[in-house]
Amino acid sequence: MDKNIADLRRDYTKLYLHKEELKQHPLMQFSKWFEEALKAEVLEPNAMTLSTISLDGKPKSRVVLLKGIRAQELVFFTNYESDKAREMEKNKDVAIAFYWPELERQIRIEGRVEKIDSAESDEYFHSRPRLSQIGAWASPQSKVIENRGFLEERLKQFQEQYGEKEIPRPEHWGGYHLHPERFEFWQGRASRLHDRFLYTLKGGNWQIERLAP
Repeated sequence: MDKNIADLRRDYTKLYLHKEELKQHPLMQFSKWFEEALKAEVLEPNAMTLSTISLDGKPKSRVVLLKGIRAQELVFFTNYESDKAREMEKNKDVAIAFYWPELERQIRIEGRVEKIDSAESDEYFHSRPRLSQIGAWASPQSKVIENRGFLEERLKQFQEQYGEKEIPRPEHWGGYHLHPERFEFWQGRASRLHDRFLYTLKGGNWQIERLAP
């Protein structure tokens, strides 16, 4: 390599975070930061790293897309036959992380997931682009396939099958609610002395504490 990875570094000087400026509820603070990420034109601000525990007890992570923010929960969608869905069926405790380098911010969230009701999954499924709907039928997510031609052939088959008709939501595809129990808001600061604030749910109330960087 031309450059030593250990020499890659940057100082964070754009913003700061004071405790008195934080919202009392972490999802209100999350919504505030999310709006600021939209204004800053962060690339895919709803992209989040979802971490689960595999069936053999090992941590696994991948990026998925947040699709809803509510008073007490976050919403995302996936294939219920995927590895992550099978892992969440066994262990509903998950962690997610957002990183927005344009704002030098990171958010970490821990909580438990539950499947949303079928009507809500139907509503979101039919709001997706038509090819994304067909893709949900065509891809046996997380399964080993021989080549890309397999996917392209299945896509063609389902396009011919449904034609101009409404595409039904596959039973193996739908959404999850994430009910948060812990939030951390991280704001990069100079000299690696970052601002970190932890929200912990205790007795139905959110406690806010500053963490050392």
